[in-house]
Amino acid sequence: PAPWLESEVPVMSMHIQDPASQRLTWNKPPKSVLVVKKIQDASLLQPFKELCVFLTEKNMIVYVESKVLADTAIAGDESFGAVIQKFCTFREDLDDISNRVDFIICLGGDGTLLYASSLFQESVPPVMAFHLGSLGFLTPFKFDTYQSQVTQIIEGNTAIILRSRLRVRVVKKGIIMTNGDSEGSRKSMQYQVLNEVVVDRGPSSYLSNVDLFLDGHLITTVQGDGVIVSTPTGSTAYAVAAGASMIHPNVPAIMITPICPHSLSFRPIVVPAGVELKIMLSRDARNTAWVSFDGRKRQEICHGDSITITTSCFPVPSICFRDPVNDWFESLSQCLHWNVRKKQNYLSSEEEEF
Repeated sequence: PAPWLESEVPVMSMHIQDPASQRLTWNKPPKSVLVVKKIQDASLLQPFKELCVFLTEKNMIVYVESKVLADTAIAGDESFGAVIQKFCTFREDLDDISNRVDFIICLGGDGTLLYASSLFQESVPPVMAFHLGSLGFLTPFKFDTYQSQVTQIIEGNTAIILRSRLRVRVVKKGIIMTNGDSEGSRKSMQYQVLNEVVVDRGPSSYLSNVDLFLDGHLITTVQGDGVIVSTPTGSTAYAVAAGASMIHPNVPAIMITPICPHSLSFRPIVVPAGVELKIMLSRDARNTAWVSFDGRKRQEICHGDSITITTSCFPVPSICFRDPVNDWFESLSQCLHWNVRKKQNYLSSEEEEF
C-alpha cells in the first residue's frame, strides 16, 4: 500500500449485524401484556378468552381496550366475568399506556398489528402476532400451541426483528374565510407509520399532480393516480401491488412507488433511511389530493399543505417464530406464493439426442 495511507487516511471497518443475532431478552420478568383483538370478529372470541385466562393464571396484568370489552359476547359471558374484573382497560387516543405494557399480543390479521403500532407514537413494546386473519404476512405464530409459545416469550431469549416506521408530519395552512381572512394558525399533525403513506387523487377524475422533494430538493413531479412512500415492511403490501420490489425489513431504506404514473419511465426507487421527503400539491394541480397512513386517518391535502416523511426513531420490535430471514421467506411462499410454478421435467440422456 502507499506509504501515506496509514498516516493520512484513518482505517475504517464496517460491522454488519446478522439479522438472526437480534434477540429479545428481559432485564426482569415481564409483568404486563396488552392483548389487541380484532373487533367484530366472532371467530376470535374463543381464542381471546382462552388466552386471557391463561395470562391471568400466569399472574400477568392484562390490558384490553374498552371497545373490545363492550362486545356483548364478552361482557355477557358470566363464566368469563371473573377474568374481566382483573383486566386493565384504556381508550384509543385518550389513555396513554406506553409506560405500562411490557409486551403486546395481537389476535387477528396484519391490520391488527398495524393498529397496535398506531397505539404507540413513541417506543413500542415487543409484539407477538398470532395468525388469525386472512393474509398473515406479519403474523408468524399459529394459535394451536399458544401456551408454550407465550411461555417462551415470557421467559425471554427469542428472535426479534426491528421493523422501521415512518415519522410523518402533516402541516395544513389556515382556513381561508369568504372575506379573505385566515382563520386560525397552521395546524400540524404527526403520525408513526409501519407500512406506508399513500397520496392519491381521491374522488377526482383528474390525475394527481404532486411535487416530491428529497432533503429540500425537488426531484420529480408525480402525475398519475398517486404515490406510495413505504417502509421495507410495507414493500410487500400496497407497494408490491403497484410494481415495487420486495425488501427485507432489516434493510434500512424508504421506498417511493408511483401509482399508475402517466409516464413509461417512472420506475419505483429506493432511497436511504433517514432522508427527508416532502410532498406538496403542484402549483398548477387541477385538484386536491388525499393522504392516508397505514390505511387510516384519511384526509384532504390542499394547496399550501405539506407532508414531511422520514425514518422514525421508534421501530416496532416484532417477535419471530424462528428468525427474521426464515420467517420472511416463509411469508413470501405461504402468503404471496412467490416464485411458485410447475417444475420442469427431468430430461434423460436419450431425449437429449433428439
